[in-house]
Amino acid sequence: MALRQFVAGPVLEPGEEGYEAECATFNLTCGFRPAVVVGATSELDVRTAVRFAVRHGLPVAVKSAAHQVVSPAQGGLLITTQRMQRITVNAEERTVRVEAGVRWRDVLPRTAESGLAPLVGSAPDVGVVGYTLGGGQSPLLGRTLGYAADHVRWLNMVTADGELRRVTSRSEPDLFWAVLGCKGNFGVVTEIEFEVFPVSRFYGGGIYFPGEYLAQVLDAWRVWLPTVGEEMTSSISIQRLPDVPVLPEPLRGAFVVHLRVGYLGSADDGAELIAPLRAAAPVLIDLVGEKPFTAIGEIHRDPVDPMPYFDRSVCLEEFTEKTTQVLVELTGPESGCALASVEIRALGGAFDREPAVPNAVSSRGLPYLVFSVVRGGPDEAETLRAELAKVVDGLAPWAAQRNMVNFLSPDEATDCEAVRAVYGAERFDRLAEVKKRYDPANVFRFNHNVAPA
Repeated sequence: MALRQFVAGPVLEPGEEGYEAECATFNLTCGFRPAVVVGATSELDVRTAVRFAVRHGLPVAVKSAAHQVVSPAQGGLLITTQRMQRITVNAEERTVRVEAGVRWRDVLPRTAESGLAPLVGSAPDVGVVGYTLGGGQSPLLGRTLGYAADHVRWLNMVTADGELRRVTSRSEPDLFWAVLGCKGNFGVVTEIEFEVFPVSRFYGGGIYFPGEYLAQVLDAWRVWLPTVGEEMTSSISIQRLPDVPVLPEPLRGAFVVHLRVGYLGSADDGAELIAPLRAAAPVLIDLVGEKPFTAIGEIHRDPVDPMPYFDRSVCLEEFTEKTTQVLVELTGPESGCALASVEIRALGGAFDREPAVPNAVSSRGLPYLVFSVVRGGPDEAETLRAELAKVVDGLAPWAAQRNMVNFLSPDEATDCEAVRAVYGAERFDRLAEVKKRYDPANVFRFNHNVAPA
């Protein structure tokens, strides 16, 4: 293939050695099967790959850490970015610049050297760029500072015309607005600069309760939420854990309620604030304490190894006493629920406020997110999707139409009207106009696609 002569990274077709590894994903049910994959090493490689794809009529997909895969990209060209690993920390300006392949786990020790913290999410193993373009919801800093997308200074991206653009709120305001929240719909972001903040520690972690106390813990949490300020972020995960050696004995194969908290105030104040939750039910394991910011992954303890699963998400307009009752019926000890995890994240605070420079983040103003996961492979797909639907459909009375882009699964927002609902009509129409300007042929369509107006 002629493309191999012009890029420094590997160019691989199906059946060639290295193709499967280059296409590997975190969710083993969502594999990539492109006609060709390009392992980009630089912005020049990305430009060359995009120009080749457009010239040959190939749609383009992008992969970094591959925690969210929407389409297998069959018949298209996949650009992988994991070789683009440059990180630059400017402690004086409180900014960080990263290339497209960097994960948060690589950024955290670098920013910690200067006592600074980024708006990293619950899983430090995910990619910085994809997370940020999808909004970026931090379980520690978000309620005080908003979404990660709100703090981007500029980004470099290759658009469908093969041009490399330095995109800012001044140079190309419509594109800057659109790409921050609409993820990969407008091109390949190759580098990004964002603000970081003087935070070096927190009080937080998780408390595990026996699953049979789900109703008591949920009710205590619901009543407690309005009593705490923006420095406290929390969520609850209803978990049916696997019987694996990596888990301590009380959790191995257990049905548990996992309360997660992250607090920016003192440990003493934090302990006082969560005392009503600690007292809500007998505790299996209490892992809440004073921690360095680099331990932010210990709040949620998300899985790090690839596995097969299906997932669904829904944002809720409210979380009432009746919502709690229904959730217990759907997921509690008598429910027969097969889901590995049903998590309810409390948002609010700065997540509701418009940033200084507006962007296309779709979930602003929504107070709760529910994210459900069930383990299993494609051979069980129909049964597992039905299990997910029971929970999501059961929460329909409180469900919002809009949703958080980073949590959308391949089974969600699968057509134009559904994508329109995720963003809301006004925001979607503006996105479609920007798409028409920068990607009129819809080259970047292996995503929750906003088609050109």
